Amino acid sequence: MLRKIDLPQLAGELEEMVELAVTGRLFEGTRFSTTPAEFRRLNDIAMSGDGEPTASPVFDEVVQLCADIRRRRGLDQVKIVLITNATLLQRPRVCQALEILDANNGEIWGKLDAGTEEYYQAIDRTKVKLAEVLENLAVAARTRPIVIQSLFMRLRNEPPPLAEQEAYCDRLGEIVASGGQIKLVQIHTIARRPAESFASPLENTEVDSLAELVKKRTGLAVTAYYGC
Repeated sequence: MLRKIDLPQLAGELEEMVELAVTGRLFEGTRFSTTPAEFRRLNDIAMSGDGEPTASPVFDEVVQLCADIRRRRGLDQVKIVLITNATLLQRPRVCQALEILDANNGEIWGKLDAGTEEYYQAIDRTKVKLAEVLENLAVAARTRPIVIQSLFMRLRNEPPPLAEQEAYCDRLGEIVASGGQIKLVQIHTIARRPAESFASPLENTEVDSLAELVKKRTGLAVTAYYGC
């Protein structure tokens, strides 16, 4: 069930958070007072959450709202980031929103958590086919550089098989071969308690090994993020 978005309330809350960040007042409270100086900045305005942001019927209005606040504040270096599962990027209204994103230092972080349909369904458990996600990512990447955000894990204490990791690299290569631009691949693992007990984080060495495999097989830039 989609939650209704109160756009005026969202605008007010975002304005308040931007004000706290740009004035530095955010770091005066106890919770953020120990933040290192180099991190005391407004880096981006991100759309993500407990659901898929592009599923909202007012997604384009939300993107425009973020763009308006960014422009009014003169935050030219601040990104607007969309973190998406890439299942709905083909919708006309979403495509229109992506044009707003492109005009306002926007960036798409598209999720890709598998290289094969079987593994994709085991991880994401969705009615959407992996081929649809890959096509959406490829189309988006042919219009602008995108970031691929991938989460891998142990299932029943087993890391993804090497064949699956290689298939994942192949899917990345296919996006590039089709004319897509991938500026960065983010390799993540579980960083908080998962909903299913049979899922657990990869070891740091396993994350590093996968990141190295991606670099070797694709030549893409890769960053690694570790688990809990």
